[in-house]
Amino acid sequence: METHFTEETMQTNCGSCGVRVYRGEFLLSPPPVVLHLHGGSFVGESIAAGEKIATALAAAGAVVVAPDYPSACLNPFPAAIDVAYSMLASMRSRCPQFARKKSTLFVAGEEAGGNLAAGLALMARDQFLTDLKGQILLSPLLDPCLATPSFRKFCPQSSAQSIADGWQQYLGEGSGLTHPYAAPSHCTRLGGLVPALIVTSEECPTRDETEAYAERLRKADVPVELHMLPGRAAWLPTNGTAEQDWPSQQETISGLFSRFFQAAGAKPAKQ
Repeated sequence: METHFTEETMQTNCGSCGVRVYRGEFLLSPPPVVLHLHGGSFVGESIAAGEKIATALAAAGAVVVAPDYPSACLNPFPAAIDVAYSMLASMRSRCPQFARKKSTLFVAGEEAGGNLAAGLALMARDQFLTDLKGQILLSPLLDPCLATPSFRKFCPQSSAQSIADGWQQYLGEGSGLTHPYAAPSHCTRLGGLVPALIVTSEECPTRDETEAYAERLRKADVPVELHMLPGRAAWLPTNGTAEQDWPSQQETISGLFSRFFQAAGAKPAKQ
């Protein structure tokens, strides 16, 4: 199934932001709109880095809006999440070309983008943004401590240093370390969040913190789907071996995405 994207500019309360808008060959009805945040350890990648997950979301029948959000190199917390929240809150009122009247809104992200997506779900709850219907987290960076067994086992030293540096730049010198929007794994109040679809893999450095977060969400009575893929997820930095598994992984996660969207009210497209 083919997907394509266009380069556009989105106006928000925080100013203008460049975005890629992905659409697949068929859309669910009404098409869900997903604000997708790419990975890159907060500092290391551009909007193009998220193409795999954005394409998989579009293949599931959604319209995907992927912003080029501020890098933590010059803009530590809360710059990126403030921009993303402004986009999410503006989606219906300012961007009717993306979101139809009955479209449901979702946030999604992998790695550092998963951190932002989890933080956005918390913000949406606290600021009563009822348009948001779900959060999709893939191998999210949730815990700046970087001390879990899975992180020590599956994260190469070079990558571990890059992630640690990214966390340090993102958290800055303020209260980022203790702020629940910046480090969702440290949040003590998880009740009332939108349903979560969480995906990790057996050889994912963030597997343990991802599973722990999913369990805490369940205990807070948040509907959660947790899925663990075999091997290593191909959206993570990799040596090329996992890259060969991407076609089958994309098919798997696109199916998960589609079912998640339909559980929120979208209907299969008429072909």
